[in-house]
Amino acid sequence: MRLVDTHCHLDGHYFPDGPQGPIERARAAGVCGFMVIGVGNTMQQARDALAIAKSYPSYVTAAVGIHPHDASTFDADAERELESLGRAPEVSAIGEAGLDYHYDNSPREVQREVFARAIALAKQIGKPLVIHTRSAAADTLELLEREGARDVGGIIHCFSEDMAFATRALDLGFSISFSGIVTFKNATSIHEVAKSAPLDRILVETDSPYLAPIPFRGKSCEPAMVVHTAKRVAELRGITLEALAEATTANAERLLGRTFAFAER
Repeated sequence: MRLVDTHCHLDGHYFPDGPQGPIERARAAGVCGFMVIGVGNTMQQARDALAIAKSYPSYVTAAVGIHPHDASTFDADAERELESLGRAPEVSAIGEAGLDYHYDNSPREVQREVFARAIALAKQIGKPLVIHTRSAAADTLELLEREGARDVGGIIHCFSEDMAFATRALDLGFSISFSGIVTFKNATSIHEVAKSAPLDRILVETDSPYLAPIPFRGKSCEPAMVVHTAKRVAELRGITLEALAEATTANAERLLGRTFAFAER
């Protein structure tokens, strides 16, 4: 079995033992690939994500971006560096980027402006987007449509919306990525999407160190736990874990334009 965790944060302040510890534990659980997300209130996290990808070239790739929480910190210098980092061959996507009206850590108009610039950058360098959206469904879809995100497509990360949102996102060329939230009993709208979204357009992730799946809810999450998320999606679809793993790994490799060669144990 081979699984890809399409969204994990492995920054040193999350994992004091560095990325090697969580990567090796995930490897033992059957995880063959990782997309490490580099976002923060400086470009350092993006640099770190690229460094991790360079350190583990056969099974780690990176995404670099500006999280909506940090949109207020984005300036011309950051934009230039983000473009330079985004062009690195070890970087497979731009993001996470998007809108977060739940916390509103940056003004909404600034979030929208920076999100539009991230879409433009992804189109400029020809790489897919990783989308963060929380309590901002209508504006997220409107911006993706208006700014031509269909040209590059990408991933709706940590999917937490409903079937109507999923349908429009799929029509825009985006894939749907399920996190540990899909294992929660009350996540009924997410269960519906997990059951019915096209098999060739779904992915699994941890968003580590956040959103640990059941039976680890409330604990720090790490990539090895993606197996539990995959199991739940497989159950909802009425297929085997092995079939779900095969499909989501193929989807990740196709979307990210690479093959994860991490040998199984």
